[in-house]
Amino acid sequence: MAIRLPWRHVPWRAWLVPVLGLSCSCLAAAAAGDRPDPTYRTNVAEVRISFSATDQNNHGVATLAAGDFAVVDQDIVVRDFRSFARSGWTKLDVAILVDASESVAPRFRREMANSLDLISGTAGVPQEHLSLFSFSGLQPTLVCAGECRSPDGERLAPTRTGGLTPLYDAVAFASDYLGQHGDPDAEKVLILFSDGEDTISRNSLNNAIQAALAADVHIDSIGLSDSDSSRGAVILQTLASATGGRYFPLRDGARRALDAILEDFHASYTISYRLPSRTSGFHALRILPTHNQNLQFRTRSGYFYPNQMR
Repeated sequence: MAIRLPWRHVPWRAWLVPVLGLSCSCLAAAAAGDRPDPTYRTNVAEVRISFSATDQNNHGVATLAAGDFAVVDQDIVVRDFRSFARSGWTKLDVAILVDASESVAPRFRREMANSLDLISGTAGVPQEHLSLFSFSGLQPTLVCAGECRSPDGERLAPTRTGGLTPLYDAVAFASDYLGQHGDPDAEKVLILFSDGEDTISRNSLNNAIQAALAADVHIDSIGLSDSDSSRGAVILQTLASATGGRYFPLRDGARRALDAILEDFHASYTISYRLPSRTSGFHALRILPTHNQNLQFRTRSGYFYPNQMR
């Protein structure tokens, strides 16, 4: 029996079957200074990976064949797949998490309203599967759950909090909410609007990533900082990479970013293959094109194989 592991990037998960494990991203570990401790048990015979594919124009590719790519698992090339299928995700639970601190500009609040209309109005996400969270001051807040299409502008207005920004607490809070209240048959997506700065969280970056993984949530982040190389932008990229999501700068436009995020769900796949190596520790994963070198693949960075079975 296959046991589902916590998450991926848009269909981007890695499983060990029938293992129960907790994967993490190398980038996330480096950013936080340490690697979260994995948990696992029983024997492993098969690896399952979910991933998405895009072309040179960054559009989803929904016609992929098994011969169009190969998996590199801990430096071992895998081409013989036990199963290959396009994922038919039809349900989404979407939460939008917005930085509501003093630095938030009016343009950003307009982008937020447009984003809510786009998701609930045109993407097939019903109101009951849409939530909005904000964070500033000492703790994050659930602004609305269900009736979020036209949020109260006052509730999203910047607050004077002396620069207090609990980003990591907010990610953990929203992830826990999706895990507890989301549809178990729906994909859980957290869309984060922030500059990536955190000043007061009780949780660390790794804690926030672990909360998202445990709740089976993937994070797509839309950055508000002026530079993609700033510390905050790197944090946002780490949150997205560790959970299988994508990072977008706000200058590209929230609507374009959301279109790309939602398009990914229509170009996702799941494969399985025999475990190629029983070397203990972290098994890094990559997916590479075999024919069309313009193809790009997004998946989680790997999985852990236990040091000893129990």
